[in-house]
Amino acid sequence: MSSNPRVFVARLIGLSVFDPLGDEVGRVRDVVLTMPTRVRVRGPRAIGLVVEVPGRKRVFLPITRVTTIDAGQVITTGLVNMRRFEQRAGETSVVAEVFDRSVQIVVDRDSGPEPAVVEDLALELQPSRDWLVTRVFCRRGAPTRSRPGLRLRRPRGETVLVPVEDVQGLHLAGGEQGAHALLESLEDRKPADLADAIHDLTPKRRAEVTDAMDDEMLADVLEELPDDDRIEILTGLTAERAADVLEVMEPDDATDLLAELPADTVEELLQMMEPDEAEPLRRLLAYDQDTAGGMMTPEPVILGPQASIAEALAMVRRVELSPAVASLVYVCRPPLETPTGRLIGIVHLQRLLREPPHQAIGGIVDRDFEPVPADASLETITRLMANYNMVAVPVTDEEGRLLGAVTVDDVLDHMLPEDWREERHDETGAIPVASPPSSSRPSSRGPSSSGPSSTAEGAARV
Repeated sequence: MSSNPRVFVARLIGLSVFDPLGDEVGRVRDVVLTMPTRVRVRGPRAIGLVVEVPGRKRVFLPITRVTTIDAGQVITTGLVNMRRFEQRAGETSVVAEVFDRSVQIVVDRDSGPEPAVVEDLALELQPSRDWLVTRVFCRRGAPTRSRPGLRLRRPRGETVLVPVEDVQGLHLAGGEQGAHALLESLEDRKPADLADAIHDLTPKRRAEVTDAMDDEMLADVLEELPDDDRIEILTGLTAERAADVLEVMEPDDATDLLAELPADTVEELLQMMEPDEAEPLRRLLAYDQDTAGGMMTPEPVILGPQASIAEALAMVRRVELSPAVASLVYVCRPPLETPTGRLIGIVHLQRLLREPPHQAIGGIVDRDFEPVPADASLETITRLMANYNMVAVPVTDEEGRLLGAVTVDDVLDHMLPEDWREERHDETGAIPVASPPSSSRPSSRGPSSSGPSSTAEGAARV
């Protein structure tokens, strides 16, 4: 199967997967193992790769469909099943579950086992055509943990490569485990993709990974997770850290999350937050979730009429603003924090780009717009956005003061089914990559028709 019979998992991650015609199918993101049922019979066996295909979806590629693994690529044949990867009982994902696992290793027979942390696994191709774990790359010493909210640090210590039979606890998932390697493999992912990866973990592993995230990353992930997951995560945090994370979240998303918690828990968390961070959430909680007041962000871009266009452009450049929020500047009388003074008008980002930077923003405001009251329904807001091709709508009170803004992403979030984040895990389908070498086409996640071990694998997985 390969000219190089030993491959380290860490070097596989990120490699491109190609079909026999040279077209890229995706990239390797993890390796799936089955652990031995009896100790010291043989090492864990690789049964497939987790491949990220276009659309950031992760699918399962059986190892029997892999024809070549070398330093720069993986080549496959047969079918790639486009069903989103879901780990089955008895399977172990290396990056998600084995890297950073605490184990005991025997380096010196006279001194006995010592603590270590798994950093990599070596796979070797056997005469039976199985890929087995034969070596474990470890860092000696126990993992060091920083306070919750800061990522786990890599443990300090000498690195060693030991035979798998000299490693104790590699197959045990209940012990202490860090999350540095998993977060490192996901650091270039968007929050929604990171949320997908977190959703697929076991509750124990999910708690370990979220504990290792900083507050900003965890806030981004909570905004993208299904309700059940984010409630589980938030309630698993200490009250102090939960309050810190809520402060970092977008106010409308934080409010949606708080609305799912008991009233006494909500009040406890609000009391622990900084008063100026808690006050917008209290205001939003007073509105029904499906009204403009319940959907709006209370922190749009607000400036006075004397501010220059250069100031406005500097404001909308802030990296923490979503494109929808940054698309409009709201020009108001003081005070300039919601609820503001009277709303004078709005200025579109495109208009800002067409005017000289020194000009006052009050001279280019658009007064021909239609704000909505806080009790406006979702249907009213969607019709207004569709009629006027708007991506954000101002929300005002009876006196014309700006309370916030409803953006198109808020509207979509409320228009989609409540479980839409769950549904994206159930997408199915298959794409042909190449015809299988046998006349009988294998099942999409079963074995190929070659090799005795493939038949056994298929019986266990079909």
